[in-house]
Amino acid sequence: MEGDDDSGTAASPLPNLTPRHRQLIPTPCGPIKPCSELSFPVKIYFCVTILSLLSVIGLTIETLVRQTEEDFTISLIQLVGVVFCVYYVTRGILQENRQELIVFVLSILLVMFRSIVNFTVLSAEQKPKILARFVLILLVGSFDVICAIILIQSQSMMAFRVGGALESLQSQYFMLNLCFSMLTFDLQAQLCLSVLLISLHEISLLHNIISATGVLWACLKVTISIIAILKELKPLVWIFLSQNVPEVAYLIYLLYTVIKEWGKGNSYTLEAAFITGACISVAIKSVLFWTLIHVYRSFGQGLRERMFSSYGRIDS
Repeated sequence: MEGDDDSGTAASPLPNLTPRHRQLIPTPCGPIKPCSELSFPVKIYFCVTILSLLSVIGLTIETLVRQTEEDFTISLIQLVGVVFCVYYVTRGILQENRQELIVFVLSILLVMFRSIVNFTVLSAEQKPKILARFVLILLVGSFDVICAIILIQSQSMMAFRVGGALESLQSQYFMLNLCFSMLTFDLQAQLCLSVLLISLHEISLLHNIISATGVLWACLKVTISIIAILKELKPLVWIFLSQNVPEVAYLIYLLYTVIKEWGKGNSYTLEAAFITGACISVAIKSVLFWTLIHVYRSFGQGLRERMFSSYGRIDS
């Protein structure tokens, strides 16, 4: 009887903890699903959204050449946001990334809000000329937002497919995914702040040069952080964190300068936008540091091997 029990135990299948990521496509920001796995409605939504974003990019570039300085700055920031939206919706759908889809929804709502404001302030003679464009932006924007909200509420299986049945690895994958998202948000915020700084009259030529250099600085930071996370290199993580210290100090100094000069110009739009953007940037960096610390502590615990080693591409 004992022999039968032993043979029965030996014959019973062991739980399969192997992650289901064999069919996933490797990228520097983690594995993504192939388009063939998407359902037909999601494929239609994805195509319509990409086409609508490309149309908004074209319309924004067209209007940039015939706007005042203040409107030009806002349109340029909108252009940066829409370009990032292409990345957000792509990663949000193919990687089932909820935070990317949430930011995508907020960005589309901002575009719709600005379109409403611009249409409202037009004269009665000008409104019929852009009425069709205005209605199209509202309809397509509403479609994008509603479908994205439905996707946000749907169940995500990527953490299980990458980390397997181990809850610890699923949690590490979630933090890693959130860290990559915060890096993207931080890059977008820094680019928008650089555009705002160059447009502010209170800022000297030296600060404008520093702001323009900040674009290259932001790209360098993101590159270092991605390499540090993918290769699990702790020294690079500390280098990335140290890069943010002078950036935050300079941002606080600029906030002081803008607030000190408040009220001396004819318009407060750009100044208010910079202060708001600076506060958002600090909030993003705070969440980024928090997630990066969690990712740092998970180095060497097996997530990197499950995500990348089996592909044989990233390391090579």
